[in-house]
Amino acid sequence: MATLTSVNALKTSIAAAERQVQRDQSQVQQDSARLDQSQAQLVRDQQRLNAVQQEGRAAQAEAPAAVNAPRLEKAIASQAAPARAQINVQGQTIGTLINIAV
Repeated sequence: MATLTSVNALKTSIAAAERQVQRDQSQVQQDSARLDQSQAQLVRDQQRLNAVQQEGRAAQAEAPAAVNAPRLEKAIASQAAPARAQINVQGQTIGTLINIAV
């Protein structure tokens, strides 16, 4: 009778181990499918990135060279012609020199 109990215990353990193996195999298959999908997505993303980079390089090659914009100081100086001195009714020049006594 002791042998029958140990045989039943072994059969139970084998059945549990077989179920665990089946679960693990199923998990491996799912992981493999996800890996394949991820690799395919990576290939698509790399192709899309390469296409975008090529378009960017082509656009840069076709774009006209940037014109150097004049600096603000130069633009203001070129537009503001030197002011001629104004003369008031008394014949004095105004606006050319301001003396400030502190």
